[in-house]
Amino acid sequence: MALAPVLLLTWVPPITCARHSHVFPLRGLHAGHYLTAQAPKRTSIPRRKMETAALPAVELRSGLLQVLRSRRCNPEVSLTVELGKPVTHPMYQGNTILGRSEAMESCPKENIPDFKEKLIEENLYLTTEEGEQGRLPVLILSLRESPQKQRPAIVFLHSSYKCKEWLRPLLEAYASRGYIAVAIDSRYHGERASSTNTYLEALVSAWKKGDTMPFIFDTVWDLIKLGDYLTQREDIDPAKIGITGESLGGMHAWFAAALDTRYAVVVPIIGVQGFKWAIDHDKWQARVDSIKPVFEEARIDLGKKEIDTEVVKKVWDRIAPGLDSQFDAPYSVPAIAPRPLLIVNGADDPRCPLAGLETPVARAVEAYKDAGCLEKFQLIAEPGIGHQMTASMVKNASDWFDKFLK
Repeated sequence: MALAPVLLLTWVPPITCARHSHVFPLRGLHAGHYLTAQAPKRTSIPRRKMETAALPAVELRSGLLQVLRSRRCNPEVSLTVELGKPVTHPMYQGNTILGRSEAMESCPKENIPDFKEKLIEENLYLTTEEGEQGRLPVLILSLRESPQKQRPAIVFLHSSYKCKEWLRPLLEAYASRGYIAVAIDSRYHGERASSTNTYLEALVSAWKKGDTMPFIFDTVWDLIKLGDYLTQREDIDPAKIGITGESLGGMHAWFAAALDTRYAVVVPIIGVQGFKWAIDHDKWQARVDSIKPVFEEARIDLGKKEIDTEVVKKVWDRIAPGLDSQFDAPYSVPAIAPRPLLIVNGADDPRCPLAGLETPVARAVEAYKDAGCLEKFQLIAEPGIGHQMTASMVKNASDWFDKFLK
């Protein structure tokens, strides 16, 4: 049985045949499970039902766009493009340990003679709003020779404290296979950072002043503007633009796709989670620890002896309004339907607890079922893996893009 659409939880050892699978009911996602289903027969969906199902997605996009625009420095600024140069000394923040990424380097790659000589590298800056952070650094890799006038493109988004240059192994692998591979520096990262603490300082500032949204939403705005640019390029097929990312980048991909339907194929890696579920079930600690200084600052300001659920909720409300309510996973994940969506998580990831995805997944199943395309949604929870991107995750993402963008 081929792994495909979504309806039942089926246990399948990673990268093996599913014929020995055991079927569980939808309630209760379990470690080591693929979410999959038998493909339904094609049936016509009544127009009224499809329109009704689409309404929450339209309302979510309208509301999220309104929130994003509320903290822009002149959101009507014209999109301009400025040529740049390769970054020779990329900025890494926090306690980032540099080295090889075996997961990224495992990405399928075509063996092309003189590949480096045939590779085109573009470095540029887009203006997404006024101000220093409105200058978006972009890195694009593609092959010089291509039989296609317009090619599919994929946007890659880095994790916290890293930068677009970190993603180069993935960019080169996809470029070798005919994609136009695109990466950006998210807000307060890479070329948009002035020190190894820029991102954490921006989070604390957002709590204090409430004028920016450095955790997720500011970069989502940039991704809308990036979509404007990519769809205007003559070498990119505007109907074939994918988006993916790791950890923070996975969250960026998830929310950008929920908002902007031009992102046609979506693969968030170790990013999708239930923020309200984590608060309600006291499972927020690992996520909080990843950006702890802002929560410590909030704890002090709120007169608390320790970080608790009240502190967590107030921080989310302040730096990412709606993140744990109307824009949370139960609402934003189904909004991606009917576009192909693959969610890849570690089954033991404390930052993205699997149990917190039960409601989002159930609602996504209904959304894809209503659209008549269950085969376009899949969740893979890799057994025994915490908050880590693995080679099998990279391979699954690669296969998903090839299936729906090629």
